[in-house]
Amino acid sequence: MNEKLVKILEEARNNPEIKEKFLKTRDTKDPMDEFCKVATSMGYEMTVGELFAMGEEYSANLLKSCNGGAVYPMEEWSDWYDDFFTSLN
Repeated sequence: MNEKLVKILEEARNNPEIKEKFLKTRDTKDPMDEFCKVATSMGYEMTVGELFAMGEEYSANLLKSCNGGAVYPMEEWSDWYDDFFTSLN
């Protein structure tokens, strides 16, 4: 999880009111957009595109390195949005 999501996660874990706001976003018509709106209202500007880019950047970095990167196919794609909620509970 990137630094911004870790900070948001820590605030949500320590504040039941904030945690509830994030949990309620999952029941909306556009959960990721609502998640970003709550994060932005807390002072962590975030867009849906940024959420997607976080996971993509991490996976891309696994496949490149000074040693040639991973030479095996990715077995799974980490979704940082879902990881956030898994870590929150």
